[in-house]
Amino acid sequence: MSVDTPPFIVAIPARYGSTRLPAKPLREIAGVPMVVRVAQRALLAGAAQVVVAVDDERIADALAGQHVDVCMTRSDHASGSDRLAECAVHYGWADDAIVVNLQGDEPFAPAAGIREVACALHYDEAPVATLATPITDAHELFDPNVVKLVRTAEGRALYFSRAPLPWARDAFALQRDALPDGVPFLRHIGIYAYRAGFLKRYSTLSRTPLEQAESLEQLRVMEHGHPIAVRLTPEPFPPGIDTEADLQRAERWLAQG
Repeated sequence: MSVDTPPFIVAIPARYGSTRLPAKPLREIAGVPMVVRVAQRALLAGAAQVVVAVDDERIADALAGQHVDVCMTRSDHASGSDRLAECAVHYGWADDAIVVNLQGDEPFAPAAGIREVACALHYDEAPVATLATPITDAHELFDPNVVKLVRTAEGRALYFSRAPLPWARDAFALQRDALPDGVPFLRHIGIYAYRAGFLKRYSTLSRTPLEQAESLEQLRVMEHGHPIAVRLTPEPFPPGIDTEADLQRAERWLAQG
């Protein structure tokens, strides 16, 4: 680990139920369960502790021998962050501990990106940090499945949305097949770092109108008045796994080296 990278914990929410991909954490990619691949990425990043927050014993069984902690959590959590808040209480993490929330469907998350989000929090006073990457394709900007964000000059999030953001008024009035130059279009990468004290508090915050309208849990943080630090990822994050087609793509990606 770089001397500039602070000690950090990686916590991975892994829920058995999934509407689009049943038993998602246990689905295999080249013979290895997805949740195991995610845990291996966390270990490769140099985390001081790796915890997988599960809601089913079958996921816990798949992680046997992986040198990670398994925390059995309630099945009724509204979000992955809520699930990790239960872990923070269970392990008694110090309030200033840095906890990276690595999604359980990110089996190819780059180690450098995991470290970068921990650094983003360490060097900022915000209670939460996340990553982004430039958008260069118009189709991606207009895709509601791609979360966009805008940020301040100091690197704090202003807003997250599934809608095109920002709206280049004059350029888009003429055409929407290409992106205009000079506009900072950014795609949100769904990895977060929290200070453990705030993570414990997060689960007590009421759900908010914008969070529910956009179905984006990070808006709960902002609507309650808390800043989010945003850095650009140092390496690309391959797409996560949500569908059978995603699994097949991942198999092909591995086969190609």
